[in-house]
Amino acid sequence: MLDVRNLRKEYGDFVAVDDVAFSLPERGSLAIVGESGSGKTTTARMIAGLETPTGGHVAVAGRERRPGRLRSRERRDRGRQIQMVFQDPYSSLDRRQRVGDAVAEAVRLHRRLPADGLRARVADLLDMVGLDDRQARALPRALSGGQRQRVAIARALAAEPRVLILDEAIAALDVSIQAQILGLLARIRADTGTALLFITHDLGAVRHISDDVLVMQAGRVVERGPVAAVLDDPQDPYTRRLIASVPKPGWRPRRKGDPATA
Repeated sequence: MLDVRNLRKEYGDFVAVDDVAFSLPERGSLAIVGESGSGKTTTARMIAGLETPTGGHVAVAGRERRPGRLRSRERRDRGRQIQMVFQDPYSSLDRRQRVGDAVAEAVRLHRRLPADGLRARVADLLDMVGLDDRQARALPRALSGGQRQRVAIARALAAEPRVLILDEAIAALDVSIQAQILGLLARIRADTGTALLFITHDLGAVRHISDDVLVMQAGRVVERGPVAAVLDDPQDPYTRRLIASVPKPGWRPRRKGDPATA
């Protein structure tokens, strides 16, 4: 359903993304992992239309996403194909706009509804992400980080996208809240059929949210496959180093005064 072929991004002499290709089926979930600078976020931004590729092709349901300036109707059509949720939801929300109004604004961009239909759609979206009327009347500053991220997800879902890109969308949240958001995303995927493209450095989260994983290093794909196969039996040395760097249960940072270890 989402097809990416030979994607490339150059910044002058620097190649940030080189020959990236993959497919994401309807209702599928794919994680792109790698360290900072691996090219995973640049790849996501090109797919979402926020960066112009130097080369390659992106298509959704067989429709090529052409680069360049778009008319307003084309932008709306593109929004119904792909939406993106970022790491910091606070920066994407109008701090003076109540949550319900922010979601209603997103709905109006994509659907013409009478007033009662609009209210019902906003209520459905907020309920889908686990927010109630009290939170709908609140300003973003009155919400927790996890609640703000739920608002960002509700706004993205207002477009009824075929693909939802999540760029480090749980990285700034507490571990318990991360688990709640991952569970929410799994339910959304099951209920709506929206495919998920998960950009992350968190290999633990990958096991909970994705069917397949693609590993990037220095702009190139070095390994790909089903999550269990790649994470339990990695073939590329870079993938093995990534997995080895994940803290094990019981791990804690060494503190001043701790005895030295050999």
